[in-house]
Amino acid sequence: MNLLSPISTIMTKDVFTLRPSASIADAAEIFNNNKVHHIPVTIDDELIGIVSMTDYLFFRRGFLDNRDDQKIEDIRMNNYEVNHIMTKGIATMESTERINVALEIFKENILHAIPIVDNGRLVGIVTTHDIIAHLAKDNEAYAEYD
Repeated sequence: MNLLSPISTIMTKDVFTLRPSASIADAAEIFNNNKVHHIPVTIDDELIGIVSMTDYLFFRRGFLDNRDDQKIEDIRMNNYEVNHIMTKGIATMESTERINVALEIFKENILHAIPIVDNGRLVGIVTTHDIIAHLAKDNEAYAEYD
């Protein structure tokens, strides 16, 4: 993997998204049925936040012991919205920025996902998993100009 290549070469382009008014149950469905840990929150493809698996699990607060607990949890899951737990003001990148910029962002922050935004619209997402997967596939990382 050439670390000077554009981030668009490794980003995930088909991104699951949610509206801020979506229920926490909607987020749970995406997390439980897909191999994702971050869901960008958008209005008409404009990024306004991101909800992570950690945000969701923090909202869930542990395990349920009985049916009464499950009923209360079902009510909470369907009555709270994604905008109550999402993170706002997150780092973004443009699709033309280089992979090494993403590495610097990951290194300096506790982020594990960076939404890719061009002209104010979400076009993809890159995660630490994407970078690790490409490194494992290529067996090397280098930085050289083409």
